Amino acid sequence: MKKINLTITGCLGRMGQQLIKSSKKNKNFKIISVTESKILSKKILGFKTQLNSIAAFKNTDIIIDFTTPKCTLEVLKIASKLKKKVIIGTTGFSRNEEKLIKRYSKKIPILKAGNMSIGVNLIVYLTEIASRSLSSNFLSKIYEVHHKKKKDHPSGTALMLGRGIALGKNENLNRLMGSKFLNKRSFPFGKKINFNSLRKGKIIGEHEVKFSSGKEIVTINHEAFDRSLYSEGALTASKWLINKKPGLYSMRNVLNFK
Repeated sequence: MKKINLTITGCLGRMGQQLIKSSKKNKNFKIISVTESKILSKKILGFKTQLNSIAAFKNTDIIIDFTTPKCTLEVLKIASKLKKKVIIGTTGFSRNEEKLIKRYSKKIPILKAGNMSIGVNLIVYLTEIASRSLSSNFLSKIYEVHHKKKKDHPSGTALMLGRGIALGKNENLNRLMGSKFLNKRSFPFGKKINFNSLRKGKIIGEHEVKFSSGKEIVTINHEAFDRSLYSEGALTASKWLINKKPGLYSMRNVLNFK
């Protein structure tokens, strides 16, 4: 198999550095360039930093982006001109930004996921099944924990789980979005989906969905111990995306969940 040329954006970030480490260990990939918001005098894990630009992207096959919404849209603008494929692991997009991403996906293949973990995408699928199977008497809520430096809340993964609940009920998440709590010790079930986000320490990621009828509680949960599971998931997604036509894809497509 011919090696897939990669560009990794946000190379100073936690995920950027993890992606470089995982890619260097994987014989299917070759890192062509790494980018940051500013050019650094020192190398990052053996690579010179570049700015997001035509020069940085021109020889790559796939750009993997775990940065910020503003940076992601900058990357997509350049990638669409060069017809490059993009993996998006960035979260925290506004509705208008989501619409822009869909617009770019008409020109280039884009795979976007709030979480690249295979296990997380499995529990999103199980959440949808549970939501569809349980009666309307069951109320739901979502709890998530991440490291103290994570800015957005609820997390992209929590929102994926929320969409799983909504899909199970043939609803739109925006219509079912309940209260969004931050750093609460406890929070209630509601007729809509309530979220509670905890930010502390160096926790990589914990997510929990609960359904309650008042007589019983069904719980679906996932705990991450190693950040490499996200980078390895992104590389799996890259191998899947390499031969795809323009469109907006997700890890659900990669894993062939019906």
